Amino acid sequence: MTSDTTQSELAADDSVFDDTVFDDLREPVARARVVLWDFDGPICALFAGHSAQRVAVDLVEWLEGRGLHGLLTEAERESLDPHVVLRAVDRRHPGSDLVDELEKRLTQEELRATSLAMPTPYADPLIRTWTAVGARLAVATNNSPLVVHEYLASRGLTSCFAPHVYGRTQELSHLKPDPHCLNRALNAMGAAPSSALMIGDTPSDYLAAREAGVPFLGYARNERKEKLLRDAGAGVVVGSLEPLLRLLRGQA
Repeated sequence: MTSDTTQSELAADDSVFDDTVFDDLREPVARARVVLWDFDGPICALFAGHSAQRVAVDLVEWLEGRGLHGLLTEAERESLDPHVVLRAVDRRHPGSDLVDELEKRLTQEELRATSLAMPTPYADPLIRTWTAVGARLAVATNNSPLVVHEYLASRGLTSCFAPHVYGRTQELSHLKPDPHCLNRALNAMGAAPSSALMIGDTPSDYLAAREAGVPFLGYARNERKEKLLRDAGAGVVVGSLEPLLRLLRGQA
């Protein structure tokens, strides 16, 4: 499915937003010549039909099946975040075959999840509109770039980002909150940090943007995510991408 029309967008004209939402967004949107997107969250819900928690449990059980139960702390085992598991193993055995195999297993699970991923409301038309008005877009994510490319192709969005997709590499110490993927995007696009805008939904996105000197816009699909972002220091957080779309279309 590649249509920009969704049920949520059909009701767009009935949505009511406080004027302060648009006031907070006008300056960063107007200034942004380059928009760096996190992938899972702002663009889609990657694990909408394939639980990330289940993936994390499977990775932990795979390690335990090889007698490596003690490799993770109790908190890491119970995190239910596959990236926490991956990072933990890499810290203890950097560059090892074990880390390589674990990363490949995570990539396979992410690819499996892609066919069931749900687009974030308003993300597709926002991406197309931002491209149409002249902004350049990139993805800066901790997910596998293979996954991003496959999802973008399925939505007809490849041309909006190509070739600027910067995802997980074999150097796992470069995962956000390290700003490595943001810096790769900025360098490849010849963009100054101040001319960019990062859209992310986690504290690690915010911290990576801050380290890179890139203005940050938080996307939070629920109150828990919003609190995490604001506690980390994010100043502008939206619960919907619709106000961004309205601004770009001159409707606010």
